[in-house]
Amino acid sequence: MSIEVKVPVLPESVSDAIIAGWHKQPGDTVKRDENLVDLETDKVVLEVPSPVDGVLKEIKRESGDTVTSQELLAIIEEGGAVPASASKPAPAAAAPAPSAPVQTSGAAGEAGPAARRVIAERGLDQGTIEGTGRGGRITKEDAVNAADTPAVAAPAAAAPAAASAGHRSEQRVPMTRLRARIAERMMESKNGTAMLTSFNEINMKPVMDVRKKYKEAFEKTHGVKLGFMSFFVRACTEALKLHPIVNASVDGKDVVYHAFQDIGIAVATDKGLFVPVLRDTDAQSLSDIEQSIGAYAKQAREGTIGIADLQGGTFTITNGGVFGSLFSTPIINPPQSAILGMHAIKERAVVEDGQVVAKPMMYIALSYDHRIVDGKDAVLFLVAVKNFLEDPVRLLLHL
Repeated sequence: MSIEVKVPVLPESVSDAIIAGWHKQPGDTVKRDENLVDLETDKVVLEVPSPVDGVLKEIKRESGDTVTSQELLAIIEEGGAVPASASKPAPAAAAPAPSAPVQTSGAAGEAGPAARRVIAERGLDQGTIEGTGRGGRITKEDAVNAADTPAVAAPAAAAPAAASAGHRSEQRVPMTRLRARIAERMMESKNGTAMLTSFNEINMKPVMDVRKKYKEAFEKTHGVKLGFMSFFVRACTEALKLHPIVNASVDGKDVVYHAFQDIGIAVATDKGLFVPVLRDTDAQSLSDIEQSIGAYAKQAREGTIGIADLQGGTFTITNGGVFGSLFSTPIINPPQSAILGMHAIKERAVVEDGQVVAKPMMYIALSYDHRIVDGKDAVLFLVAVKNFLEDPVRLLLHL
């Protein structure tokens, strides 16, 4: 029985999608719920699973094609066997050996569309990748694994002549749909807001002491590690309540004040930057926040996060410190009016009670839309965040 595989119903804010790559080819056996193809929208990458066990009979739309909701993608023969035409033919006994290898469809070393995309984006040498797919075919996973595996230096004698002569090459790769949308949003923010950035620094020792004292009990009780981000989310939530203009947004000539705090957390992935939103953070405990962040980060990296989880938000936090950033000016996420940047914690000499001592310090940056947020509001917001984090008990007592 032939089963149609169609584009899933896309969310209201998404009009179409681009086929990023097929994980299966005609003749391949598929299992129910196994991912067949990735569809890339301007917000997330959607996976289209097989509805039944069977054999992929026919692909109707190729990689790079633009598709819309309910458009036919492929045909699956439910419970069918691999068609004879899809099997690799055995060579004739009397056939003479060819003078050069001839590569056929599905042959060892050939890469599928998704794998080719990874190879192009990462600048890999396809000839060095060992395929684990049917007939030695290179899968997307093979390409990703090859990109993550450090290259082993070849003997000098085996190096091509061009390499020894300082060979230079270039590669032109089109932007993904998601990357193009991110670029568009960044330019929209730069050109559509009067962005300014203020800075402060935080002595992180009090928070580090709390984590050190309670991290084992916290993880045992809640099943999740106690990180810095939950403290920052709680501190920002309280600071936003004290300075609601930082939590507001511009709509035409109106200022929209939000009586709630929905905080987006920037998550970096291989596909680009995702900003899942934590709703009503005023009602969330440290454990609630840590569990939500962990779940969203996992979904974002696996490409399974929902579009609804990325929409809305009244304020954003981004942590460049996990990559070693010491200082930066984050870009506002419109229509929000502000974003907080966290940075690396470094021991620095500070003066405390007239003595020079070493303390674990972090620079924080608040980029804000100067059309509605005055410098005084931005500075006072940062001071509030600093005070909460340098005395974290205040967060628990709501002081």
